[in-house]
Amino acid sequence: MNNLESSYRPRAAWTIAGLLAVMMLVNFLDKVVIGLVAVPMMKDLDLTPTEFGLIGGSLHWLFAISAVAGGFLANRKPTRTLLLGMGLFWALVQLPMLFVSSLWAIVACRVLLGIGEGPASPVATHALYKWFPDDRRSLPVALLHSGSAMGLLVAGIMIPWVSLHYGWRANFAVLAAVGLVWCLLWLKLGREGGLDRLVGKAQVGPGSAPIPYRRLLRDGTVLGNYLCHFAANWSLALTLTWVPAYLETGLGIDSLNTGRLFGLFVLVTTPLSLFMAWWSQRLLRRGVPSRLSRGVFVSVCLIASGLLSMALILPGLSVPLRIACMTLSGGLALVMYSVGPAMLGEVTPNCQRGSILAIGNAVASLAGLSAPVVTGLLVQAADGIDPAGYAQGFVVCGAILVGAGLVGLFALDPQRSLGQRTDRVPATA
Repeated sequence: MNNLESSYRPRAAWTIAGLLAVMMLVNFLDKVVIGLVAVPMMKDLDLTPTEFGLIGGSLHWLFAISAVAGGFLANRKPTRTLLLGMGLFWALVQLPMLFVSSLWAIVACRVLLGIGEGPASPVATHALYKWFPDDRRSLPVALLHSGSAMGLLVAGIMIPWVSLHYGWRANFAVLAAVGLVWCLLWLKLGREGGLDRLVGKAQVGPGSAPIPYRRLLRDGTVLGNYLCHFAANWSLALTLTWVPAYLETGLGIDSLNTGRLFGLFVLVTTPLSLFMAWWSQRLLRRGVPSRLSRGVFVSVCLIASGLLSMALILPGLSVPLRIACMTLSGGLALVMYSVGPAMLGEVTPNCQRGSILAIGNAVASLAGLSAPVVTGLLVQAADGIDPAGYAQGFVVCGAILVGAGLVGLFALDPQRSLGQRTDRVPATA
C-alpha cells in the first residue's frame, strides 16, 4: 500500500477528476434539456403527458446495452480514447433536434443519445479509479457527479433563457458546441492513470486475477449495490424529466423562476453530496469498516431520501416545504453515485471493474426508462394540472428508495464479500 501511496500524484489525479466532472456536466446538460423545454415543446408539438413521458424515457431504451458494452470495452481499451469518442458522438447527435418535429424522430434522437451516454458514468469512474487508491475514491467520485449537479445549475439558468429569447430548439445547438469544447480540452489534457498496474503487481485488495462473473453477479454487495443504484436513478430520472413541469404546471411557478429553483436545487444538493462523500471517506480512513462507512451509510441516506419524497403527498404542504423536501431528497439519493461505485471497486478485480460498474449502470437505466413513463401516466390521470398526480409519482419514488435502503442495510457488506473468496483460488486470466 505504501507503494501505491507514493505513486499517487494528487495534482495530476485531481486535474483528471476536474476534467471528468466537466464531462459529466456536459452529459447532464444533454439529459436535462428535455425536462426544461417540456412546456414549450409539448405546446409546440401538441404532445400529451404520456407522449412526453415516452420521449423522456427513450434515452434509456438502449442505455443498458450500450453501458454494458462500453464497460466491457473499458476493461481492455484506454478510457482516454473511449471518453473522447463518446464526447464527440454526444455533440453531433444533438444537431438533428434543430429541425425534427415528429414524435418518433425525436424519440430516435434521444435513443441515439442514450446509446452514446450509456457508458459515460461507469467508464469515467473506471478512469478515475486508475488515479486514486481505494480509501481516497469517494470524494473524487462525488466531484465527478457534482459535475452532473452543476449541469443542473447551468441548465436551470441557461436553458430557460435560451428558450425565451431564441426558442426551445436553439438549446440543442448550444449543447453541441459545449460538447465539442470539452472534447478539445480532453484531447489536450486527458491522460490514462497507472495505479491499477501497481495494484496488480502488489496483489492489493481483490488484485488483478479475474473472478467468474457468475460468482460476482451473485455476490450480496454487488446485487444490493445494483438495487440501490436503481432506486437512486429512479429519483434522478424523475427529477430531470418531471420536476420542471411540476414546478410550472403543478405549483404555478413561471419558467424563469423554475430555472432558478433548479439552480437552488444544485446549490443545496452539490455541497450536501460532497460533504456526505467526504464523511464516508473520512470514516473509512479512520478505520471504520466499509460495511458501516459505506454500506450502512448509503442505505440510511436512501431511506431518508425516500421518506422526504413520500412527504410530498401530504395535503396542505406549502410550496417552500415541497421544494425543500424535493431538494433534500434528491441530495441524499445522490450519495449513492459516489459511495456505491467505491464499494463495487472494493470487491471487484481491477480487470473486471469497468464491466461490473457498467452492468450496475445498465440495471439503473431501467429506472431511467420507467420513472418518466410511470409518472407521466399518473400525471395524465390527474389531467396534467393537479399537483396530486405529480405527488403520486413522488410517493412511488419514495417507496422504491426506502425499500432499496432497507435491503442495502443487510446486503451491502464488502468485508463479507471479500472474506467469502479467501479460501477459493481465483480463475486464471
